[in-house]
Order: sequence, then C-alpha cells, then structure tokens
Amino acid sequence: MSIDTQLEKILRKVEKPARYTGGEVNSVKKNPAEVGVRIGFAFPDTYEIGMSYMGMQILYNILNHNENIYCERIFAPAEDMEALMREEGRKLFTLETFTPVDELDLLGFTLQYELSYTNVLNILDLSGLPLRSADRGEEYPVVVAGGPCAYNPEPLADFIDLFMIGDGEDLLEQVCLLKMKYDSKEDFLKEACKLQGVYVPAFYEPIYNEDGTIKEIKKLYEGAPDRVKRAVVQDLDKTEFPVKNIVPFIDTVHDRCVVETFRGCTRGCRFCQAGMIYRPVRERKKETIKRLAKEQLANTGHEELSLLSLSTSDYSQFEALATDLMQMCGEDNVSLSLPSLRLDSFSFQVLEEIQKYRKSGLTFAPEAGSQRLRDVINKNITEENIFSAVEQAIELGWEHIKFYFMDGLPGETYEDLDGIGKIASDIMDLNFKLKGRRGGRFRVTVSVSNFVPKAHTPFQWAAQDRPEEFRAKHDHLAKQLHIKGVTFNYHETKTSNLEAIFARGDRKVCRLLEHAYHLGCKFDGWTEYFKPELWEQAFAETGTDFDFYAYRERDYDEILPWDIIDPLISREFLIRENEKAKAAQVTQDCRQGCAGCGINKYATCFKDAEFKGAEHV
Repeated sequence: MSIDTQLEKILRKVEKPARYTGGEVNSVKKNPAEVGVRIGFAFPDTYEIGMSYMGMQILYNILNHNENIYCERIFAPAEDMEALMREEGRKLFTLETFTPVDELDLLGFTLQYELSYTNVLNILDLSGLPLRSADRGEEYPVVVAGGPCAYNPEPLADFIDLFMIGDGEDLLEQVCLLKMKYDSKEDFLKEACKLQGVYVPAFYEPIYNEDGTIKEIKKLYEGAPDRVKRAVVQDLDKTEFPVKNIVPFIDTVHDRCVVETFRGCTRGCRFCQAGMIYRPVRERKKETIKRLAKEQLANTGHEELSLLSLSTSDYSQFEALATDLMQMCGEDNVSLSLPSLRLDSFSFQVLEEIQKYRKSGLTFAPEAGSQRLRDVINKNITEENIFSAVEQAIELGWEHIKFYFMDGLPGETYEDLDGIGKIASDIMDLNFKLKGRRGGRFRVTVSVSNFVPKAHTPFQWAAQDRPEEFRAKHDHLAKQLHIKGVTFNYHETKTSNLEAIFARGDRKVCRLLEHAYHLGCKFDGWTEYFKPELWEQAFAETGTDFDFYAYRERDYDEILPWDIIDPLISREFLIRENEKAKAAQVTQDCRQGCAGCGINKYATCFKDAEFKGAEHV
C-alpha cells in the first residue's frame, strides 16, 4: 500500500512528515495477504523517541523473521498530525502499509514509562477502538502490552486484553502464532494464559476491604494461573539480535548502532526496579558482540556504536571487549560510546582513547549525599571512590562532571541533602587545587530526581514524599548548591507524584486514567503538555485519594495490586532487603556471593560470563 491523496495532503501540513511515511532503510515489506497474523507494535510516544528504543528493533526483527507474522510499527502522532487526522476523520495507521490499526489482528504496546498511559488510550481512540476491553468485540484487534511497567498491570487492566510479563523475545512470537489458531478472542485468551508470562486481567477480580486495600484477588477462570511467572530468556547469546536495524530519515534521540552485551544487574540497589526484574545476569559472548556490531555498522551506515546494559563495565570480559571494539571502530572511523562505566583506571584509559579529541562530560550516579544513605539504598560507592575518580578525570583534562542524586529516599534527612552540596563544593575545591586558575572553565552539574517507589523492589512498601516536602528539599538544595561553577537541576514534583500513583496503583485507578484522558491529558511526560490542573480535576471528580496511593507506607501483610505477578525473586528477599535498609546495612554484589533472591531456581546466573569468584547457593 502507498500514501493516498488524503494522507498526502495531511502530510504536507505537518512539521515532520517523515514521522509517518515509513519506507526507511531496512524496514520490512511483506504482502499482508500472505501472512497468518498481523501485529502493530505501538510505542506510546513520538517517532523520534520510539525509534531510539532498542526493544522495538529487537522484537520487530524477531517477528518479521517468521514468515507467518507481519509486525508493523505505530507511534503516537504529534499534536499537529493528530489534529489534522481527527479533522479529516483519518484513523491511525501502520508505517509499513498505512493499514488502519483496527484492521490488524493484534495491537501491542510497550510500556516503558507510567506517564505514557494517557497516550495508550489516545492511540486506541485514534485507531477507532473502544478504550475498555469489555467494549471491544470480535471485530477488533486483541490489545496486548509488555515492558517494565507491565510488572504492575492493574492501572491499565480495564483497557488491555493480555499482558506479557518478562523477556519478550520468545513470548511475543508464541502469542502471535497462537492467535493464528483462534478466531474467538475468549478461546485465544484462555489458551494464551497457559503460556509462562501471560496475564489476562479479565480472568481475575480484585475484592477490596472497606479501607480500599485488597482483600483477595479472585480467579474467574479456573484455567488461569494463581500467579503469573515472568518469562525468562535463558540463553541470551543464542537469542536473535538485529543486525539490519531500521535507519530513520530524520534525526532521532539516538542515531547509532547498539548491541546489548548482557541483561540483568548484580548490584542490588534497593530503589531500582530494573535491577530486580531483569535478573539474573546473562551475557553475550565477546565474539558474538563483535560480530553483531560489525554487521550492524555495515548494514546501517551509522557512524557511532554504543553498548547496551545496566552497567557496561560489569561485563565479565569488559577490558578485552573494549580493547577489541576500540581497534575495530578506529579502523572503520566509527565513534564508540560506552555508557554506565565504573570509573576505574582501565575505564579512564578507554575514555582517553575514545574521547581523545573531544572530551564530553563524565557522569557519576552516587544517588545519595552521605555514606549512611548510600548504605540504606545499597549503592556501594564511597566518597573515596568518587573523589579518586574525579581527580583522575581532572588531571586527564575533563572540564565537566555530572552527578545524579535522588531526593525523598526512605530514611533521608537534611544532613544527607547537605552531603550533596558538600560533594559539589569539595570537587570545585579539588579542581582549583589541581589546576589553579587554569581550571576556571571547570563545571559541575548536579541533577536531582524525586524518589518514586516501584513494584517488586525492596522499597515497594515505602511512602513517597508529599509535594511540599519535595519543594522544601529542592529549595534547601538550591541554597546549598549556590556555588560558582555548579549548575543545579531538579525534576518536576507533580509528575513524580503522578508517576507514583500509576507505579503502585490498583485497578480502581483505571477510572482516574480514563477520566483524565477525556479531560484532555496526554503526553504527560512532556513538560510543555503536562496539565496538572486537569489531573487535579480528574482526582476530584473520580474521588481518587492521592494519599492512599502515593503517601502511604504499606504493611508487609497487605496484598499488593501487583502480587498476582511473580517476578521470580522472592517476597522474603525483598522484605529482608527493606529491613536491612532500615538498619543501613549493605548487601554484597552478587559477584561476591549469592544474596539469596531466589532467581537461580528458575535460570542460570551469569550464563556465558567468563570470570571466577561468583558463588551460587
């Protein structure tokens, strides 16, 4: 299918028509009549953001390698495009064939951020689909969703037919192939829920106590699992990874080749959801990574290569890999980007080599301003680590250091906040000591984000700070960081509090979300589009209690909305870690010995890693 006259007229009037035209290098063309099932992969944000998400490229590649499946892409249209589409009565369409979304078999959303939920509803509406699952008959696509936010599916449970929990490489393909066998949506869902990682909200009903907490989660279909275990890719090295990535016609957030070196993290930061739900660590072999990188560069023409993981230098053969990639990139005149480095002596050698002509800013993430609070959150980094690394950086010529901290962490005091100011001040003093007046261009940026409790973490029971508490802390930090050469940035408070509502919400907040959408809320993660007054109206008119969801500490015996999901790490481990946090006790990195989270009952820890010293219980 090609661009028709109506669409051509619309595209002539929008800011960036290439967001909607498809046809990019390496995009896939199939004959829809020759496939068994068609799925639209929807990223609930703009094209530039969605095309920078590697997960979409991974799943698009895997699904389209199957001759029975056609995976096409869908993005949230920008404001100008949406207005013209609604004016012309044009339904949302796929980029590959311009097929209206409501003609597909499956519509799949990736859920990366809670504040994209209104965009999910907007995509359903623009596609001509009723918002609620109960109102969609057999003539509509089955609506599915996955991603990290799906680990608490309840705030979207009334709108999504089927959630996929965990790694999607095998599971999404299984779901697509299963759909080929069933015309009846109910029959398909009953069969799909037998797959590990599939949660069908319609098969469960939360029963509530008078105080609003959950009394029980009642199962409505006997064939559904009591708890939904997440899907786990056991062997990452053998899992297919794209080498013919789609190359956009316009600039996106990340225009580069990306290879995932390993999945999972061993550090156990207690606030970090990714560090819990992506366990265990599974690595790709060094030769596999090099092969994937070389093929991607050849097939895309990109001039930059980046590695993807939660902590790049925790890869077991990092030194050998980095050395080989530097040589390869140097020969091909390609720049190499290595994010999330642990700044030790070897990392500085690498950075010296890859940034020899232009040194970008170095980034540190201590997260807390005092050693006590870093112990509380299990961020195993000391001030000695920070200052020795900064000293090396200054001596090697870096002139901009960025620090990331959090405020509102459990157990935080104003003394901990003062520690943030002291770190910044001491670093400016260190620069003057080392460089004198020659170091006058040196800058420090301190960015502070607000703590948001997340499901399946040791802090899932914690209360979040109220808006006035966050504002008071921001004001305090602004005074502490009023230092020449230091820039202070902090995160918007109202969006952080709203994020907490949906991060730990139950099924009752579906009504809040739907009402806010009808009032005009969308693109809530964008400062210029966020409308706090409309959200306040939605809270008032639906009777939703902000305090209940965001500012209330939970008891260990409370049934949590996401307890229906089994992340394969035990509740006992999370409780143990929360109690250790209260005592400011640290837990060692998994590489130094098993912490007993329970994941090794279901998968092999450190699959294909090549180092010694990790113990398994």
